Amino acid sequence: MSAVDVHAVISGSGPVVVLSNSLGSTHRMWDAQAAELERHFTVVRYDTRGHGESPVPQGPYRIDDLADDLVALLDRLDVARAHVVGLSLGGMTAMRLAARNPERVDRLALLCTAAHLPPADAWIDRAAKVRAGGSAAVAAAVVQRWFTERYRGDRAYWQEMVAATPAEGYAGCCEAIAEMDLREQLSRIQAPTLAIAGADDPATPPAMLEAIVAAAADARLLVVDDAAHLANAQQPEIITPALIEHLEKS
Repeated sequence: MSAVDVHAVISGSGPVVVLSNSLGSTHRMWDAQAAELERHFTVVRYDTRGHGESPVPQGPYRIDDLADDLVALLDRLDVARAHVVGLSLGGMTAMRLAARNPERVDRLALLCTAAHLPPADAWIDRAAKVRAGGSAAVAAAVVQRWFTERYRGDRAYWQEMVAATPAEGYAGCCEAIAEMDLREQLSRIQAPTLAIAGADDPATPPAMLEAIVAAAADARLLVVDDAAHLANAQQPEIITPALIEHLEKS
């Protein structure tokens, strides 16, 4: 499948950092980080194919398709090398890019993600459910996993974001996760890596981030208390400074 020109929002100045979104979200999932990051970096937030304002090609997609889209975005912006930050599906895309195209990635941050997320049948079933009933069919259950009970933000906002995701885009990305297995590629990642886990994440618990850190060449783990899957939105006071500290290291 050919790369697509994903929708991107660019702000700030300085070294380039690209933020890659989770399944069912848009570039707006990084709103809590944007203002602080813009003080240090040129921030490129984009919508993964099939999400937000990006094109929605017919699925299924593969993780290489998502990595190809990110390379095409960097090429379009004339950026030879960038810091890459991704959460969940965005983290999977970032890992594949860093392993496959190490020359394009300076420093890497992986949030609430996994190199392999079985069982595949669960993702295939979710894709079928979304194609039949739209992303709204899974929105409430998805957002329930995104935050802990103590989260005081607007859950309706996030549920609406998931529900607005094009069905084919959401389903195609589910199929990419179903067939993805990056475990044997982690040792190829040479970019200094910060892995961030939500202590209460039911989707990608800390053990999955620990496995990434153990296999990558230069990686460390931060576990954030009172955070589930969308940890960056629930605990920006902890996560945003940690990202800046990691990305600014030479």
